[in-house]
Amino acid sequence: MHRILRSRLSGILLLIAIFLLWQVAATSWIDSPSLPPLSAVAASLVAGFQSGELPDAVAASLWAMMLGYCLGVLCAVAVGSAMANIRPVRAAFDPIIELLRPIPIPAIVPPLILLFGIDAALKIFVVAFSSFFPVVVNTMGGARAVDPIALDVGRTLRVGRLRMVRSIIIPASLPYILAGMRTSLSLALITTITAELIAGSAGIGYYILAMQYAMRTSEMYGAILLLALIGYLLNHLFLAGERRVLHWYRTESA
Repeated sequence: MHRILRSRLSGILLLIAIFLLWQVAATSWIDSPSLPPLSAVAASLVAGFQSGELPDAVAASLWAMMLGYCLGVLCAVAVGSAMANIRPVRAAFDPIIELLRPIPIPAIVPPLILLFGIDAALKIFVVAFSSFFPVVVNTMGGARAVDPIALDVGRTLRVGRLRMVRSIIIPASLPYILAGMRTSLSLALITTITAELIAGSAGIGYYILAMQYAMRTSEMYGAILLLALIGYLLNHLFLAGERRVLHWYRTESA
């Protein structure tokens, strides 16, 4: 524990320095309602949690985000595995994936509003869409990097195609899949907030926009800081789970 704290001490000190600079600048150097002091932002965070506004907004965002993320990851693993091992599937899906992958999320939100409205269904679909591509690309790369000897052993033992994918290819591809999932996790949070900012009716992104329109800048900055903390915690929770799942991989790589 002490070693972890020492390794991150410089980052913690830099963060504290930035917060102190923010407080001093807002109270002594810059007299503007657009830059409230950090103390006011912290007070607005406490008030938001006490009133229940922030917990409700965070819960709405995280529920839609995690549902869309899980759907996108499951579809990506299934499609990526099939594309890596079945040539007709790869020939059919590869042009579609390469065509859709570069489209920015804000560009697809307006037409999707016509299909899904501005409720949770829109956020779930958009998050699933954005989460799909990093995982499907990494799944394909991992499947192609499987040790040929392991595949030959499976063929020698007459392992069926589906069992080969489930028992050999996916476990060997897991480091690649998890790398894609980690990338998709941050994209899922970004996409959720983007959808809420453009066409939200609930959630932390909608809350930020409402605070901006109401000129409640302390609440707006507080929600942004809360988002940063949520992203940080999600990343560390994912890394902790990854270390447990890939303990064998890290041991072999050491």
